Amino acid sequence: MDRTKIDLWVGVFVALGMAALLGLAMKVGNLTSSKLGETFSVTAAFENVGSLKPNAPVKSAGVVVGRVGSIAFDSKNYLAVVTINIDKRYAFPSDVEANIYTAGLLGEQYLGIEGGGADEPVVNLKNGDKIHKTQDAIVLEKMISTFLFSKASETNGGAQGSTAKATSDAKSTELGDAPF
Repeated sequence: MDRTKIDLWVGVFVALGMAALLGLAMKVGNLTSSKLGETFSVTAAFENVGSLKPNAPVKSAGVVVGRVGSIAFDSKNYLAVVTINIDKRYAFPSDVEANIYTAGLLGEQYLGIEGGGADEPVVNLKNGDKIHKTQDAIVLEKMISTFLFSKASETNGGAQGSTAKATSDAKSTELGDAPF
């Protein structure tokens, strides 16, 4: 083969590789089509959404049933209001719970919808409804700092406790013969 044909084939393979990397980046970045049909929107308020982003998947029983539409801050109540677009093919009772989960240890965050537990029949969610039961995102840094703080207080508390015991033992020795 002559040099121009080799250069042409190298160019084709480089272009295919770039296209594959672009497709992979779109998939990882959650920017591909969501394959959702017609949707309806509901809202849910959270104290902390962590790193949840618009267009993040909304899952129920591991199945993608919608996408996060938008996230806004309610300055009156100091809450994050999440708009959730749910595919109309799926019906959920109005007493569902919305939780923010992390895919894997350090993966992307997604919103999970879990069915309600009411015994009596409840009305299904419809456009404009609000999900009242929510669970905030678990922030890894906050959990680690809480753990470290509790361990530090145990260590300091134990040292203070032994010092206090030694001091009370010394006083009881000094006052051992004193009548009370």
